[in-house]
Amino acid sequence: MTRRLSSIARVPPFLLAAIFLGLSLALSVMVGSVAIPAGTLVRMLLAQIPGLGILPDWPTAFSVIVFQVRLPHALLILLTGAALSGAGAAYQGLFRNPLADPYLLGSASGAGLGAVLVMSLHWPQEIFGYLAVPLAAFAGALAAVFAVYHLAREKQTVAPIALILAGVAVSAFASSLTSYLMLQSGAEIRRALAWLLGGSSMSGWLPVLAALPYVTVGLGVLTLSGHALNVLQSGEEQARQMGLNAERAKVVILLAASFSVAAAVAFSGIIGFIGLIVPHVARLLWGPDYRRLIPLSVLGGAGALLLADLLARNIIAPQILPIGVVTALFGSPFFLWVLRRSREQE
Repeated sequence: MTRRLSSIARVPPFLLAAIFLGLSLALSVMVGSVAIPAGTLVRMLLAQIPGLGILPDWPTAFSVIVFQVRLPHALLILLTGAALSGAGAAYQGLFRNPLADPYLLGSASGAGLGAVLVMSLHWPQEIFGYLAVPLAAFAGALAAVFAVYHLAREKQTVAPIALILAGVAVSAFASSLTSYLMLQSGAEIRRALAWLLGGSSMSGWLPVLAALPYVTVGLGVLTLSGHALNVLQSGEEQARQMGLNAERAKVVILLAASFSVAAAVAFSGIIGFIGLIVPHVARLLWGPDYRRLIPLSVLGGAGALLLADLLARNIIAPQILPIGVVTALFGSPFFLWVLRRSREQE
């Protein structure tokens, strides 16, 4: 396996990641109950460019399937995978732990509590009701992260171990409340379980447009923080001696990662392992330089989650599996392998 990884690592990393993402996106749009041929998809996309004069020679249903159903869904999954993997890479660097994931600070539990709370209230199906679940999930995720940060903060400093312990406590508290609400709202328990497993039923362009600014800004800040993460690998005291304001850098990275994760979870549900696996694979292939690792994790995570979603939609068609089930099936063995490998290296 190491020999295969070394051969892949010789390919220019950003070219390989971009090709992987492009192929995953194309497959996500093409494959389904109605197959869209690759040539037809290319012509449909080119026809959207004014001045090319491409006349539609495909069924009208193809346009509805591609532009109103599959493409917005694929772009939402793309944003989700990018956000989770970019945040996962940042957390692994911030905590100097390859087993850290984007839900470490309680964002998943907080988002779950917010979403299930709204579902248990039987919100009316109006435009605000349509947005109520993602808005509540977004608010819950941010509230959990801020609670963790303030619980761990002591005399203007935040120790990584204190953040982790506070994250465990807040996650346990939010999860217990979520379980209680699910038991009290029997009619909504199926919907809540589907959401908690990464099974958001939202469709169309609205969730894409709503998540885009948060994910874009968050990942942009994390990408620009690559140098700071590299410096923090040598320890906070050494980072200060090198001229880095370590506390401010940590706060910026935590906020950027949290906003990205909160937006992703709000519209796609809780999807595990993708933010753990992809950054770890990217580190094995191309090294621990976070100036490259974060953007490569963003591209790789987007492509990997698109493939997981493709499996979830087609493996037992016409039924659709929650995407979190697929990522857990592949992610759990990988997590155990990483855990064993890290122990062998100690």
